[in-house]
Amino acid sequence: MKWYVLHTLSGQEQRVKELLEERVRLHELGEKIRQVMVPTQTVQEVRSGKKRIMTRKFFPGYVLVELELNDDTWQLIKHTQGVIGFLGGVRPTALTADEVAEMFNQLEASKEKIAPRVMFSAGDRVKINDGPFINFVGEVQNVDEERGKLGVNVTVFGRTTPVELEYWQVEKEE
Repeated sequence: MKWYVLHTLSGQEQRVKELLEERVRLHELGEKIRQVMVPTQTVQEVRSGKKRIMTRKFFPGYVLVELELNDDTWQLIKHTQGVIGFLGGVRPTALTADEVAEMFNQLEASKEKIAPRVMFSAGDRVKINDGPFINFVGEVQNVDEERGKLGVNVTVFGRTTPVELEYWQVEKEE
């Protein structure tokens, strides 16, 4: 059994997963198609001052399938609604062992922490939407991804003041 990547219609990944799992049961191909995955991670974002936790797909537009590729499994997948095709063109290309190991390592690491929806970098202008500096605008000086914190310079009474904030306390200024 090897892992393959399916290209799907955008936003249809979960539906393709469910349809494939149902079709595998109906055609009794459970021994040939072992797993169907839509890798996701938990992210947090702030909208209108409220912190929300949601899931985000690692690979939007793609579904991962562990299977034994033969004519039966090829046809089952190819004729599943929402599937555009295999990644690799005419002849599907299986993921290498290193690619699979790296993918599972990323998934395992993402389970341990909640990632921010928006990534920040030094020089970004941000608006603070929580804490004592609410509604102030500042500039990101440093980013501590391990702790999920930002060093932001804010001007208070004409003086630049460094403050440490969490990702969810700010939003990028447009």
